[in-house]
Parts: sequence; C-alpha cells; structure tokens
Amino acid sequence: MELVSAPMVAAAKLPVLNPGEFELWKIRIEQYFLMTDYALWEIIVNGDSPPPNRTVDGVEQTYPPTTAEEKLARKNELKARGILLMALPNEHQLKFNTYKCAKTLMEAIEKRFGGNKESKKTQKTLLKQQYENFNGSISEGLDQTYDRLQKLISQLEILGETISQEDMNLKFLRRLPSEWKTHTMIWRNKPDLDTLSMDDL
Repeated sequence: MELVSAPMVAAAKLPVLNPGEFELWKIRIEQYFLMTDYALWEIIVNGDSPPPNRTVDGVEQTYPPTTAEEKLARKNELKARGILLMALPNEHQLKFNTYKCAKTLMEAIEKRFGGNKESKKTQKTLLKQQYENFNGSISEGLDQTYDRLQKLISQLEILGETISQEDMNLKFLRRLPSEWKTHTMIWRNKPDLDTLSMDDL
C-alpha cells in the first residue's frame, strides 16, 4: 500500500496563493492536504490540542511535549503551519509568520484574502463583466482561449454564478478572432464542445 500512495504524494504540487484567486486556492490547498496528509487538514480546521499543562505549586505551567502522542501532535501542528506559510507568496511571508498555530494562520489568510460580502459581490461583478467582454486572441491557440474562458467560468461558479455549457460554447465560438472564424462551424444539433475535437473546428 505504501508503494501505491508514494507517487501520488510526490505528484501533488503545493498550490501557491494568487491573492486575486483566494476561493480557488482555498479549494486547492484543502485538496493538497487531503491528498498528502489528512491529519494536517484536521489541525487546520479544528485546531491542535492545547499544549500540555502541569500544575506546580498551584500554578499551571505549559511544558514541552514528552509522550509520543504529544510529540506527534506538535510535529503535525508545525508541519501544517509550515506548509501554509510555504503556500503564500514571498511578499506575505513576514506578515503571516507571526501566527504560531495553523488554525489561526488559516483564519488570518482567509480574513486578508477572502474578503467580505461586499468585496465578493464586487469581484463577482468584475468577473461577469470580463465574461461579457471575453474575446479570443489570434496570438493564442484555440485550447488556450478555451482554457482562459473555462478558468473565468470556474471563478464565477465559486462565487455562485452558474453559466450553462451551451452558453459557454456559444460565447467561445462567437468570440474567436476573425482569422479563426473561417475554420469554425456551429452545429445546431451538436453544441457541446466537449464532444468536438480540434479537427472538427
């Protein structure tokens, strides 16, 4: 079983936060933790167990982990925090390094980049405008144009805006540069681009 899971962990690439795409990053970072080590994601969501305490002369004092369970919990906490820090762009490292536990670090990242209702509404409006004004470019191939449109639609879906596959297909075909239009045809009975090959276009 170890041999099967090792390549998957090696293939998982740590997603670095793009400040303008927090919601997408949040999905990706969760998937990264779930693929590599679920226990670390549990620490980020629920927080780690509090540091061990002892009462000495009626005063509670924290002490370094001594049991194997305490050491593992501390190791996982530091690992989860470290991975979150590595997933931030360099210019934000010092600002967020002050958070000493993974849960509070994630909450701070979400507060800084996730935005409030108003900023999400503004972002949704801007994305809808980008979708309406979407145009293909002759300097990019059909696959690059389609990927760019798909990314825009994914961002809208994360914010709760749904665009049908048919609308997306029509937007894609109608907004191709005139140089591409001579090579494309719209089939009335087959509007789904997923079933088309590049040869069909």
